Amino acid sequence: MTGQYVVDLREADATRLSAVGGKAAHLGELSSIDGIRVPAGFCVTTYAFRQVMAQASTIDDRLDELSRVDPEDGEAIRLLSAEIRRIVEGTPVPGEIAAAITGALAPFGEGTAYAVRSSATAEDLPTASFAGQQDTYLNVVGRSAVLQHVSRCWASLFTERAVVYRRRNGIDHRAVEMAVVVQRMVFPEAAGIMFTADPVSGNRKVATVDAGFGLGEALVSGLVNPDVFRIREGEVVDRVVAAKQRAVVAVPGGGTKEVTVAPEEQGQPALTDAQAVRLVELGRRVERHFARPQDIEWCLSDGDFHIVQSRPITTLFPIPRADDQGNHVYVSVGHQQMMTDPMKRLGSSMWALTAMVPMHEAGGRLFVDVTRRLASPASRAGLLEVMGKGDPLIRDALETVLEDDAFIPPLPDAAPGRAPAGAPPIETDPGIVTELIERGRASTAALRRDIRTRSGPALFDFLLEAFEEHKRVLGDPLSIQVIMAGMEATWWLNDNLREWLGEKNAADTLTLSAPGNVTSEMGLALLDVADAIRPHPEVVAFLRDADDSDLLDGLDGLAGGREAREAIEGFLERYGMRCAGEIDITRPRWGERPGTLVPAILDNVRNFGPGAAAKRFEQGREAALEKEHDVLSRLRDLPDGARLAEETKRMIARVRTFIGYREYPKYNIVSRYSVYKQALLEEAGRLERAGVLREKEDVFHLTFEEFGEVARSGRVDEQLILRRREAFRSYRALTPPRVLTSDGEAVSGAYRRHDAPAGALIGLPVSTGTVEGRARVVLDMADADLAPGDILVTTFTDPSWSALFVGIAGLVTEVGGLMTHGAVIAREYGLPAVVGVEQATRLIRDGQRIRVDGTDGHVEILR
Repeated sequence: MTGQYVVDLREADATRLSAVGGKAAHLGELSSIDGIRVPAGFCVTTYAFRQVMAQASTIDDRLDELSRVDPEDGEAIRLLSAEIRRIVEGTPVPGEIAAAITGALAPFGEGTAYAVRSSATAEDLPTASFAGQQDTYLNVVGRSAVLQHVSRCWASLFTERAVVYRRRNGIDHRAVEMAVVVQRMVFPEAAGIMFTADPVSGNRKVATVDAGFGLGEALVSGLVNPDVFRIREGEVVDRVVAAKQRAVVAVPGGGTKEVTVAPEEQGQPALTDAQAVRLVELGRRVERHFARPQDIEWCLSDGDFHIVQSRPITTLFPIPRADDQGNHVYVSVGHQQMMTDPMKRLGSSMWALTAMVPMHEAGGRLFVDVTRRLASPASRAGLLEVMGKGDPLIRDALETVLEDDAFIPPLPDAAPGRAPAGAPPIETDPGIVTELIERGRASTAALRRDIRTRSGPALFDFLLEAFEEHKRVLGDPLSIQVIMAGMEATWWLNDNLREWLGEKNAADTLTLSAPGNVTSEMGLALLDVADAIRPHPEVVAFLRDADDSDLLDGLDGLAGGREAREAIEGFLERYGMRCAGEIDITRPRWGERPGTLVPAILDNVRNFGPGAAAKRFEQGREAALEKEHDVLSRLRDLPDGARLAEETKRMIARVRTFIGYREYPKYNIVSRYSVYKQALLEEAGRLERAGVLREKEDVFHLTFEEFGEVARSGRVDEQLILRRREAFRSYRALTPPRVLTSDGEAVSGAYRRHDAPAGALIGLPVSTGTVEGRARVVLDMADADLAPGDILVTTFTDPSWSALFVGIAGLVTEVGGLMTHGAVIAREYGLPAVVGVEQATRLIRDGQRIRVDGTDGHVEILR
């Protein structure tokens, strides 16, 4: 029975995680690494913890109560967690458990000092470190003191910070158990923390060592500033020696205390350079053993380093896998597609299979390897220009990487020769756009027709062929020409009218209500839905409380219900394939969850009158015509004005003819995705009914190829699905970088501008004008509650958010570029907009009054 309660640390490892917890499992693993010294000790297992919890009869009621508390009710959590700790600490340690613990102490001898430390089963894991959530007690002397502090560690599972952490990470309080590590105490001259990868930049080749005198508690508690060493490839590349006025040391007989460091020692480094390098060599051994960067607690005693804890660094963004050992530079796809949230594996694999360039997955996001294009001076210039027009922060990040000449050795340009003949310029003909739209519709209709009879392995074979057609439609040379013609005409107007007339971003007004923009038409169409609902109070009241399960059917029988249902179904027939984050095929579409649209519909009912869609479109068209007349009139007054005006008139016609088509390729993609998804869900449903899958949504955590193999074999790896589900959950806490190197360095880029008011938040101006209003910080479209004059502040917008644009006065996003969807639609609707504002949703509080300058690209917080 004793073996159930106590385990020697050398016998603890990852296979016994449920019994010994994360910290003990890591310490046991560390003990097995050649050259790594770990203080001897043992682990009091979770089996002992369960026995104690079973004796505390009132615990279950308190845990039930804790699970029902509002996560934002800090006072209730504080009181309940304190009560649970009192119950645990007040429960006597059962005799068998006490005997097992004291028996394990006996070999160390009387008077030995120990460190008694928590080791929860959800601690020091690859996806959540739980660092600092439970308690550690140092220099504990005597058997009774050890037993008392074991109880305190058990109770620390319910510290307020641990309870809040679990709630935020979606972990059930009952799903976590506590083991306790008891180790011989080490009395160090110096101690600290080592990160085997730079925790700030993410660079895996740079290790950081923080060091101070005495016990490491002085550093952890923030009592002193540490010495900081940065080591790269066996060399100290940077060193900051702090004035360490205080230290924490052990007290004879038990406990610790703060002491003042002698003045002549305060400025001395806690480690020599040679010691710091040797410590990092040990850290690299630990890192290789666990196959990922580590956050390591260490101490130095009598010239030897002891490792007292190691946990994975959970905040680092993963690095895409490469087929070679060379240096690579990756650009985020999510920042260009306006979806920086993680994608489930089916979503990322299908986007990769239907993309025009190779994709690399990491952290639930996709990246494009641009290394070769950066290495060649000719292709580098074109890449930087394109990236700069889309997102200046990406260009700046790439230029930052290029400052290190050794990271990407230059490649010679291709041998000179005749440049390939480009496609002839297209005429400014609306018929070209009409033809392209019809091509896309016909291709999707053929897909919908041909996929109906496919199932099982035949479905996956068919889809691989369909993906080739998908790429053919996406890469249609005429389609690309039309998109470029609209963009180039926009740039021409902005550049030349600024030079000739001093007009900033003139194209923003000239493109208002441009015809044929399927995304802006979608926002206006939702205004028409509101027109069908507004006259019927019973329908409006029903929608306020309706959910997806009865939304459409629930309208039947209500006064005006038939008209409302027809309007909503008509909208969904054309736009039901859309949703937030629509590049991820696993995201629920509006057609699957029409309730997502209800807040926007009700906002339109409340904030607008009948016929608002037509009025808004006409107002935009008239403003564009007025701007055109003004610009042409002023140009004619210039020298050579007749020619300038004629060129400008042609470009205005060109941009208004082609710019609306910019949104159609994405519309075609998500239209096809809707068809793919419906077929794949039907196949998943078949596998669920056959007992192969527990639930059909499990396939979202498989790649397309893995899903196909399940359909062929009738077998699924349930553990793989569980691991993928847990990984996806962890990825949500990561912020993807715009640019990522193969060293792991996350490069964000910066705006090199000094023309904004003091204190303003800098971004990219994408839709001209200035507006003041109430900031509404919205992270989920379904939570939007907007009033006229509000300014939408969010992380990113994709076409699905256009439904909200008709009711706001301005837009601020953290992600975006000049030609991304939010920018295009903001210009269509005449909304001042600034995108690419780093941490906007954190720096701007909901309800604050702000000023958005969409002409010069900054946001001021007024009050």
